[in-house]
Amino acid sequence: MSNLNHLETKDINVWFGERHVLRDVSLQFQNNHVTALIGPSGCGKSTFIRTLNRMHELIPTAGLSGQVLLNGEDIYAQAVDPVNVRINIGMVFQKPNPFPTMTIRENILSGLKLSGRKIEDGDGLVETSLQRASMWNEVKDRLSEPALSLSGGQQQRLCIARSLAMDPNVLLMDEPCSALDPGSTRRIEETILELKENMTIVIVTHNMQQAQRVSDSTAFFLSENGNPGEVVEFDTTENVFKRPKDDRTNEYVNGRFG
Repeated sequence: MSNLNHLETKDINVWFGERHVLRDVSLQFQNNHVTALIGPSGCGKSTFIRTLNRMHELIPTAGLSGQVLLNGEDIYAQAVDPVNVRINIGMVFQKPNPFPTMTIRENILSGLKLSGRKIEDGDGLVETSLQRASMWNEVKDRLSEPALSLSGGQQQRLCIARSLAMDPNVLLMDEPCSALDPGSTRRIEETILELKENMTIVIVTHNMQQAQRVSDSTAFFLSENGNPGEVVEFDTTENVFKRPKDDRTNEYVNGRFG
């Protein structure tokens, strides 16, 4: 597997209006790795992950400086189409958000249709996407049912399948299991570990055990005394949890604050 850093940020700073919320975040995400973003609420993790596919700029008053590089090219460059960015860098949100008026099948093909891409073999793509999201056997006889007929955990995996149908290089996941029961969480974690064979995954999580179970690298974000959020430590997950270099990391991963 390639270890090129095909997704990378350089000196990312983020503002909402006058408020400076993230300062000088430079991270390299290795191919075929899962990187966990951890830290207390309000330290900028979700804001940062949204900068990685230009979701951030959809928020009124949002400002940004620095670079997000995908295969060496800045995704914020003037000539770059944000729609193409979001095709290459998919996103799964905290709460499942299937399109409520669409069937399971229509949900999976919706991104391709919205982006105007031609669908050669819709049935094959639906099956492949659902298999990659570990739910084909659960729904193969229900494809024409409404997406909202699924359980919460199934809806979240449907959203993963919908992203996978676009064949992204990178998958961003913003607390994808926070609203789910332990069984659904386990299935999504198993899916993450299978998907990383073919893509780069970045996951925001407040669950320290989850970070240790699924991620190869971990970035610890912290905002102190009203200052912008910053990365305190970025290393292999094993080092961050077992041999942290910064006392604040040690305190956080051992549950002493946050």
